[in-house]
Amino acid sequence: MTKVIKKIRENLFLVFIILCYAVILIIKPQTGFDAVKNSGYYIKEMLMIMPVIFVLTALLDIWVPKQTIMKYLGQESKFKGIFLSFALGAISAGPVYAAFPICIMLHKKGASIRNIVIILSSWAVIKIPMLINELKFLGPKFMLVRWVLTVFAILIFSWIASKIVKDEDLPKKIKEVKTGLSINKDACMGCTLCTQEYKELFEMSNKKAIIKEHSFEPDKERLKKAIDRCPVNAIEFGEE
Repeated sequence: MTKVIKKIRENLFLVFIILCYAVILIIKPQTGFDAVKNSGYYIKEMLMIMPVIFVLTALLDIWVPKQTIMKYLGQESKFKGIFLSFALGAISAGPVYAAFPICIMLHKKGASIRNIVIILSSWAVIKIPMLINELKFLGPKFMLVRWVLTVFAILIFSWIASKIVKDEDLPKKIKEVKTGLSINKDACMGCTLCTQEYKELFEMSNKKAIIKEHSFEPDKERLKKAIDRCPVNAIEFGEE
C-alpha cells in the first residue's frame, strides 16, 4: 500500500488526467471515448516521431561544431542569428514538441536564449507548410498580415524572454558519484537508452536516469556507447 501511495504522489499529474478521463466517460461516454481515441492517436504519433528526432539530434550534435553554433546562433550572432532562427523554425517538419531536444542540444553548444525562443515560436506558428495551407484556405492578405504580426510578436517576446531567462536558469549538470560521471537530470527525457546499453551502471528512477551505486571502474567502451546514445547529451564522464 505504501508503494502505491508513493507512486501516486510521484505521478500526481498523470493520476489527475486519468481521473478527468474517467469523469468524462461517466458523464458523457461518447465524448470520453473520442478523447481517449484522440489521445491514443497523439501518443502513437509521438512514439513514431521522437525516435527519429533523437537520432537527428545526436547526429547534429556530432556533426556541427560548437564554434559554428556560437557563431551563427550565439549571443554575438545578432541579426544573422535572428534570421537563421526564423529560417530553422520555418523549414522544420513535425510537431513543436520535436523541437525541444534539438533546442536543448543547440543551447548546450552556445545558442542564445533569444534564438531558441525564436526557433520554437516559428516552428509552432510560421512553418512553411502551415503558411501554404493558410494561403490556400484563408487567402494571401490574411496570411501575409498574420505572418507579419506574428513575426513582430516573436521578436518582442524573444527579447523579453532573453532578459528574464538566463543561461544559468536552464538545466545544469548534477554530480551523481565521485568518479566524474554526471547526469543532467533536468535534461534527461527518460528514454532508457543508457539503461539498455549499460544496465549495471544506469537505472531509472521517477522516469529519469540515475547512476547506480557501484564499486567497480566503469567499462570505458560501454560507457562511451551509453553516452553517445543519449539523444539530449545528458550524460558526461570526466576522469578525475
